[in-house]
Amino acid sequence: MISTELSSILSGPRQSSFPDWFKDLQAKAWDEFEAEPLPARTNELWRFTSLKNLVLDGYVAAPEYSGDPSTLTSSREFPKPAGRIVFANEGLVTAKLLDPALARSGVIFTTLADALKEHPYLLREHFMAQPARLGSAKFAALHKAVVQAGTFLWVPRDIEIQVPFEVFHLVQGDLSAVFPHTLIIAEDNSRVTLLEHFVSTDPADRGLACGVNDLVLKPGSKLTYVSIQEWSKNFVSMQVNSTVAARDSAAVNLALNFGGKYSRLESVSRMVDRGARSDMLAITVARDEQEFDQRTLQDHLKPDTTSDLLYKNALSDRSRTIFSGLIKVEPAAHRTDAYQKVRNLLLSDEAEANSMPGLEILADDVRCTHGATSGQVEPEELFYMKSRGIDDLASKRLIARGFLTEVVDRLPDKLLSDYLHQQIEARL
Repeated sequence: MISTELSSILSGPRQSSFPDWFKDLQAKAWDEFEAEPLPARTNELWRFTSLKNLVLDGYVAAPEYSGDPSTLTSSREFPKPAGRIVFANEGLVTAKLLDPALARSGVIFTTLADALKEHPYLLREHFMAQPARLGSAKFAALHKAVVQAGTFLWVPRDIEIQVPFEVFHLVQGDLSAVFPHTLIIAEDNSRVTLLEHFVSTDPADRGLACGVNDLVLKPGSKLTYVSIQEWSKNFVSMQVNSTVAARDSAAVNLALNFGGKYSRLESVSRMVDRGARSDMLAITVARDEQEFDQRTLQDHLKPDTTSDLLYKNALSDRSRTIFSGLIKVEPAAHRTDAYQKVRNLLLSDEAEANSMPGLEILADDVRCTHGATSGQVEPEELFYMKSRGIDDLASKRLIARGFLTEVVDRLPDKLLSDYLHQQIEARL
């Protein structure tokens, strides 16, 4: 059911400056959104999900942001990034390259609105070119129909950028709905990293975030994408990630999940040519009655491709996690090497973890393995720490920190790894 407020505020183009072809795309997407039913429990792609969180009544377009955005960004900023974009309630605060040499080399780091005007040929080819395959077709259509605040990053061939770009999405106001978008294109033999933050100003605000990422890797490129989700405790978040990796490219996608009442992350990696590799990583710290819903697809289309998934969830109180992941090896994708591991650390008796890893292999001569484990803190570990004067809560925090470290240490950039360890420490 769609409320009158949502229908009247969000239907139709929200940016009169968008080009006609994009307005037509949005109008068609709105029709698709209205035609798609809301998820049903009978749909396997929504198994275990608390569907009551998906009712869209009451949300409104985010109002004009008030206050100083720097009060939220300053403690989270990466030191000396290559460039920074800040959105506050979908309004642009700042967008700039901080290294003038990058502009001279042809790097494009700008907003979606500016990219639609200045680089339409790239947007036409890559903007939401991949379908939502893991259940959120309705929400992907909603995003396409109303998106206005987004980031576009294009890296020319043979350009290697050693420090990350950084993007902030700040949200203020009860029942605000936002639709962040990120499109990254790494041309042949380039290298780039982008760090994206999603932050609520008030921990009590209700809200809706419906976001999409398009990560496009051309032959020989290397792309690292990291997201840090810190929505308020009453937020509903839907995020659809799409990665397309061409010949000999390497993608690393790490999601750090801390906030939200209900957060669903759908991530699809497609290895479309020989030598492509995708590392899919996630850290989730769940507390109170939070629910984190994780759905993944590692899709191998050509021979000699690799994917490696490692998701770790630390759950306390009455929180819940859901993981459903599939490794799919298409016909003729011989010598695929794919791995999938999900580990759940239960820090309370009431926490619940549901894991459903899977394989679909349609080729020969492959190496594909998957596994999922759930376990509580060992009594011997707690006894050891208590015997040294560490209380029960602090002991569990130390154990959770050690449990999560492995994921961040998989990043190729030590400076970024150290930064993320600090961010996790602050949230624990």
